[in-house]
This record gives sequence, structure tokens and C-alpha cells, in this order.
Amino acid sequence: METNQKIISIPLEGVHSEHCALIVDDALDKTKGILTHKVELNNNQAKIEVDAKQFKLTELTQNIRDLGYDVTTIKKTFPITGMTCASCAVSVESILSFEEGVVSAAVNYANATAIVEYIPGIAKLENFKKAIQSIGYDIIIETSENQEDELAEHQAQQFATLKRKTIASALFTFPVFLIGMFFMNMPYANWIMWALSTPVLFWYGRSFFINAWKQTKHRTANMDTLVALSTGIAYLFSAFNTLNPEFWHNRGLHAHVYFEAATVVITFILLGKVLEERAKGNTASAIKKLIGLQPKTVTRLTQNNQQEEIKISEVLIGDLLLAKPGEKIAVDGSVFSGTSFVDESMISGEPIPVAKNQNDKVFAGTINQKGSFQYKAEKIGSDTLLSQIITMVQNAQGSKAPVQKLVDKIAGIFVPIVIGISILALIAWIVLGGENGFTQGLLAMVTVLVIACPCALGLATPTAIMVGVGKGAEKGILIKDAESLELAKKIDAVIFDKTGTLTEGKPSVIATLWKEENHHLHSILLSMESKSEHPLAEAVTKHYAGMHTKEVTEFESITGFGVKAKIDNQTYFAGNKRLLKENNIEIDAFFSEFIARQAELGHTLIYFSDQQKTLAVLAIADKIKETSIEAIKQLKALDIEVVMLTGDNESTAAAVAKTVGVTEYKASVLPEDKLTYVKVLQSEGKTVAMVGDGINDSAALAQANVSIAMGKGSDIAMDVAHMTIISSDLLKVPQAISLSKQTVKTIKQNLFWAFIYNLIGIPIAAGLLYPINGFLLNPMIAGAAMALSSVSVVSNSLWLKYRTSKL
Repeated sequence: METNQKIISIPLEGVHSEHCALIVDDALDKTKGILTHKVELNNNQAKIEVDAKQFKLTELTQNIRDLGYDVTTIKKTFPITGMTCASCAVSVESILSFEEGVVSAAVNYANATAIVEYIPGIAKLENFKKAIQSIGYDIIIETSENQEDELAEHQAQQFATLKRKTIASALFTFPVFLIGMFFMNMPYANWIMWALSTPVLFWYGRSFFINAWKQTKHRTANMDTLVALSTGIAYLFSAFNTLNPEFWHNRGLHAHVYFEAATVVITFILLGKVLEERAKGNTASAIKKLIGLQPKTVTRLTQNNQQEEIKISEVLIGDLLLAKPGEKIAVDGSVFSGTSFVDESMISGEPIPVAKNQNDKVFAGTINQKGSFQYKAEKIGSDTLLSQIITMVQNAQGSKAPVQKLVDKIAGIFVPIVIGISILALIAWIVLGGENGFTQGLLAMVTVLVIACPCALGLATPTAIMVGVGKGAEKGILIKDAESLELAKKIDAVIFDKTGTLTEGKPSVIATLWKEENHHLHSILLSMESKSEHPLAEAVTKHYAGMHTKEVTEFESITGFGVKAKIDNQTYFAGNKRLLKENNIEIDAFFSEFIARQAELGHTLIYFSDQQKTLAVLAIADKIKETSIEAIKQLKALDIEVVMLTGDNESTAAAVAKTVGVTEYKASVLPEDKLTYVKVLQSEGKTVAMVGDGINDSAALAQANVSIAMGKGSDIAMDVAHMTIISSDLLKVPQAISLSKQTVKTIKQNLFWAFIYNLIGIPIAAGLLYPINGFLLNPMIAGAAMALSSVSVVSNSLWLKYRTSKL
């Protein structure tokens, strides 16, 4: 049965807090045709389920923009061919307007162009072409292979613009602050401050006023409202006093101006936005790199066995494709003919490439090694394993954080309360203040709005983060956001990936046993393995690197067994146990104990022999990092549950777990199994940290409450993770937890003092003490108190450097 329901993602701009997200959610709720909706703050997008017949993207976009937020769109001009009259333009415009993801379309018959505004990721340019061609016209599109690039570029431009605005605002604000605080009596001081303040408020800070007005029209309020009111009233009040100082002088009062308070507020809030954007990181880059694993083109074999290069989007199920040496596998499929080794570390996390023979499965994004083979496409597009991993990462990143920032939680209450108190203060003074009631009331109103400026609140978290992150960097720990810091102190379960995390991530020779130590035989083995393409051979050649090699004749690689070669007219074998058995070579009892011990440890064995007897046995494994055992010991001392998950086999997993001291582990797990296990622990009420290094860990890293990536791992793992251990030293994991405890403690102290400042300062500013002792807070003192509150918060954050010096 055909359904009109579908799920789409709308990229958002300007939604910086949970309060903003709630406002957008309310707009989504009122938009016709939307069935369900969720604003994903971390992903800067709204996920909505719509009834295609009733839903209008234009209406939704306008509703969001009316609130002072925005939907990320791209506007492009495309040439249209085949139009012969104005009605043709109407037809093209109509069909473009109904295309999915199109916000608006305007076709100009005179210059034969279409200006289309569309949402990247939803609108598909190839669909524009198909739709227009279906009615007899055509559109010339310079296709962008990846629309995510356009979105990332747009976001980068937005961030660059915000930084420029902040720097320019600071340059204008600094002289205003100096004059307002120290040189008030200089000639024309008020006029100079007025001139410098105007561009700060109404050019660099104009977005606060625009958004505040849009919020007001929809009967809502956010931090923009408070910023606009406090700075706007301070500015207007100061401008009035500059033009009409006699108004106050005639009433026995001094005509104070507060331009410095208004400009400092704007600059600090802009700085806070820059810090926030930087701390949140670029989610899109992780997804972009995952998508980048899939090649853009692939070689397809025709029925005539001819090769043709096609786009990945043109691959059909059943197509016969060619994997050349060094190429990425394009889609999921099975080997049709040929043999090779394929690096599947991005799927399994294991470093040793896997041998591929006829009918073996291959996966999109994995890398073919030295051989070549033909494979048949079985899963394409969104059905591939790589695409499923991408989806899992997106969904995990889009899920809501377990703990929301305190400032975001109370912003919706704080703003209207402050506004209400300022109005009440004005009314109370008018009613009870006597002759100068209005004058004192206006001063009290401005003082409340100035002293309640959210500077201290805005700086409380980012300054502590800056110091905490800086100290972490000194210790080799990169911390991405405040949310992970807030949660890290609560960690009671840590999941470790094995390969590249607990271990080095590269196979190497762990132990050797020779029947007799003989450099001549060492050279023979090195000579044979240097000819082999097998990944384990590389470990052997590296182990014996520097020795002389001999001339090899009649070299033969035996798939699934090993290699055979003739050196100095003598035949030698190097490979697995089956190779010796096939050639009737017995394994001397001399090696029995060594073989049993290495097998118990889960190591891979290579046998070296001549035609009569075994000459040596080599054990190859992924070395355990020197710090793994101590790190796990320290975590257990903190009463943290430690689990190891690996795609490796049971025997190897058991051996590594026993060595490092982990009692709970799971072997042969796929990326989705790791993700599921994280969810299971979370469902038990645990705060879970995931430590990994590979693409295969990215979904679990994104789902975990706190994700920690190894610096020597994949870029994607580091992009998804909240923390990155630069040196891959696991001792940094317990250090990171200790650092987070100290940093979160500082953040809480900052927020406490910021809120206490407001709770005490606002009533005093309103005139609460006047009936008791006749004290009235001067707005100038309020401005200084506001600045002092910010300085105290920053100073407390800087003190964190000394508290964490002994970590």
C-alpha cells in the first residue's frame, strides 16, 4: 500500500541551546503536515515525519525564519534550455517548486535561467534534471559530487563571519570601556563613546535586536531578548543623557552614560557564541569522511568483457565490477573470480587483511591490496554495510544528551523574570517614589537590566572549558565539549576496543623458536617472506630487517597455506600447519611446548621448514600496549566496570583479556554489536565511556555518554569522539576522568557565583534596600559589578590550572 508519509532532516542555524530548540519544536508542532518532529541540537537539524500531501517546505522555512532562526539553504542559478515562450517558464517554475527540498524557484524567460533555493541533502540536482526533461525542457547542472561539501562550506563561512564580527566588535568596545571606566572627564567623552558604541550594537550586534523582535512577535523570549533589552535601553538612556544632561542636573542628579556596559555585553556574547561553535565541533566532517570511504567511480565489466568507468550511483545489483590493486571496494558483494587480500579494518577493526577467494563477501569502503578480482554487486546505496554504519553514527549523534547545560535549562525562565522585575521596579518607584519616582524608577529599571546581563552566565562554562581543554592538551588529552566533561565524572563503565586501543594495532613477531640458531636460515626465511604479498609476511620481514637476502628461484604463493621457494637448490616452506601436513613434513616434538603455549595465548603461528624437517616456529600477534594493564588496574580501583569488545576470534580475545586483567569481554563483534552493547549498559542506568580507534567503533563512540578515541586511530573515530588521547597511552583515560571532575567542579562554581550574583544583585538594583537604609545602586556601579562578575568567573577558571597541575 502506498504511503504519503516520509522522514526528512532540516538543517538549522542559530539554534544554540535547549531553549532555542524548544521554541523551534513549538513552530514545528504548529506547521501543517508535520506528524512527528525532534530537534537534534548536536546535529543542528530537525528530524520530521511529514504527510507529503499536506506538508509545505516553504511554510516551514518561513515559520522558522520568523522566529529568528534559519534553515540552511543554497541558492543557485541554472541555465534552462528548450523554452520558447513565457508559458514554458511558468511550467518549469511550477515543476521545480514541487521538487523535494526546494524552498523557492523563479524562472526568467528573458535570460533563460532558473534561480532555485533548496536545502542540501534533501534536494537532489539530478532529480531537477529528470523532472524538467520529463516535460520537454532541460537544465544545465554542473553536478556537485557531494552536496555535503556545499553544506560544510556554508557552515565554515558562517563561522568565519561570526569570528570577524566578534573581533571587530572587540576593537570598537575596548576604547569605549577604557573611557567609560577611567577617562570619563576627558573632553567629548560621551560623544566619542556614543560614536564607537553605535556600530557595535546596530551592526555587529544587530542580530540580537532582529531576533529579539521576531521572538516578541511570536510571544516568546530567549537570551537575545535580554541582551537586546539591556543593551538597547542602556544605549538609549545613555544617548538621551548625552543630548539632554540638564534633565538630570535640574533634578539634582548626575547624567551618567552606560555605553561601555552595552558594548561589553555585545562583545562578550559574540565571543561566547564563537567559543560554543568551536566547542561543539564539526559533526558533518565525521559523516563526510565516512561517505568519503566510498569511491565516486567504479570499473564495470560489460557483457563483452570490456571495462567501463561509471559513477557509483549508476551501479545496479548484479553488475560485475573490477577491484584493482589499491582500490576501494565500491559496494557490498561477493567475489566472482580472482583472489586477493582486502583490508577490512574499517569494518572489523582488525589490522590483518583478509584473504578473498571465490564467493567470499566484500564490503563497500574496504581496501583491496595487491591482487585484483571481479565481484558481483549485491547491496548498493543505503543498503551497504558502510551506509548502515553512517546511519548509526548519525542517529547516535542526534540523540539527546543525558544532562543539559544548566544555563540552557533556566534561560526560558530567567529572561522573562528579569524583564518582569525591571518593569515592576519602574512601576513600584512611580507609585511609591514620590516626586522623583519616575526618574528613580527609570534608573532602577536600567540598573536591573544592566546588572542582570548574562555575561557571567555566558562565560561560566566556556572559560572553564578553555582552561580545562588547555590543561588536557598539555597532558595529551584533547577534550571536545562541555557535555563530555559534565558526564565523565559519572562514568561507571568503560568499554575498550581491542585492536589499536589495548593493543598496538599492527601484527609483529612476538616469539620465535629455532631448531638451531643459524643466520643462514634466517636469511633464507627473510628472502622467502620478502617475496610474499601476505600481510603476516610483512611482520616477518620487519623482524629480520637488515639481514642479507638470497636469490630466490621457483617462488610459489599457495593461497590459504603459505609460500614455497627454492634457494641454493634446496626447497623451503613457510606457512601454516596445513602447508607442512600437505607436504608430509613432521613437526618435531621439540616445538610442542612452544606451539601449545603460543596457541593458548591466541597467537598466529608460522612454520618454516625444508623438505624433511621443521626448522623454526614463529608466533605473530598484535602486541599489547605497555600501559594497558596499569590503566585497567587504575580504572578498577575507581570502581569502574571494564569491558573489552573485539571483532577478533574467541581464543585471541580470551588471551588478551586475561593478560590485561579484563574479566568481561566479547569476541567476533560487528560495529552494530558494539553499538547495541553500549545501549544495553545505558539501559541499566550506567554512564558509559567507549574507548576505540577505528571506523568500526564510530557508531558506538557516538552512542556512548563519553567517547574517547586513540590519537593514532582513524580521523573519523576522533571526529565522533568527545575526547582524543593524542599519544594513545591508555593511562590518559583515568587522567581524563580526574581532569573532568576538576573542570566540572569549576564550571559548577562559576555557575553558582554567576547565579548568586544575579539573585543578590537584581533585587538590590531594583531598590530593595532603599526602605531599609536608603541605599540605591547607581547604574554605573551596576555596570562595574557586571564586569566584576565576569572577571571573578574568569579568575576562578584560571585557578583550575593550578588545581590540575599534579594530574
